Amino acid sequence: MTLLPLAALFMSGLLLNAAAPGSDAPQSVTVTVTSLVSTTSAVRLYFYNTREGFLKSGKWAFSKTVKPAGKSEFTLPVELPRGEWAVAITQDLNNNDKIDKNFLGIPTEPYAFSNNVRPTVAAPGFDECKFMVDGPGKVVSIVLKD
Repeated sequence: MTLLPLAALFMSGLLLNAAAPGSDAPQSVTVTVTSLVSTTSAVRLYFYNTREGFLKSGKWAFSKTVKPAGKSEFTLPVELPRGEWAVAITQDLNNNDKIDKNFLGIPTEPYAFSNNVRPTVAAPGFDECKFMVDGPGKVVSIVLKD
């Protein structure tokens, strides 16, 4: 009989901790992308959560592809664990499933980064592009660069 109240107390503590604001549960983040060059070409968003893998092929935490459906902007809701994140975006104008570059390695198709970082000489680093997910309701607005 004494174990039943103890078990109930233990379970209520587990339930309270499951919904605690500081938990590691994924948080709702809204990514808004504007100034799309094409209203029909696919836009790829690459989500990174480590410095070491930033902008390295296949090293993203996950990616999403969005078809603009005739609009020059879109909003993408995602669930991200708490922590530091950065987003790189490309728009594949010729639908060849890769980002085309010139002889210097500079993209010839539209691209963008979180924090609207505009690289001048070299690709940006994770620290320049990162944003903090520390609760629900985060909005990340990115303007695509042609």
